Amino acid sequence: MTKNTAYWLMKSEPDAYGWDTLIAEGEGTWDGVRNHRAANNLRAMKVGDQAFFYHSNIGLEIVGIVTISEAGLTDPSDPEGKWAAVRVKPLRKLKRPVTLKEIKADPTLADMELVRLSRLSVATITPAEWDYIVALSER
Repeated sequence: MTKNTAYWLMKSEPDAYGWDTLIAEGEGTWDGVRNHRAANNLRAMKVGDQAFFYHSNIGLEIVGIVTISEAGLTDPSDPEGKWAAVRVKPLRKLKRPVTLKEIKADPTLADMELVRLSRLSVATITPAEWDYIVALSER
């Protein structure tokens, strides 16, 4: 954890854009977000911030860590240019995935946006949540 780094959780359906796809590409564009709060989170990201890569719908688990490699982009899939996007690079796969079931069962993580705002596709993660989940992944 770096002093000025912000932490995020980014959800993607693995059959649409999964961790293995990002690994194969080496860098990817995180676009297609059409929720205002999630888009504002994308706009707040800075190069060097880190995010958990979460497989939604299939798996329901955090599988890896990415870094924001380019920030402040306009979503290339938005013809009106209203929505935000970022570029991400994979940093590492977690030693073991941390499941949503595990997160929801842990009172330490009860206030996570992933738990409280379950439909949010790009969520904030506090430094304490970040460290706790990384530690869980290494058990």
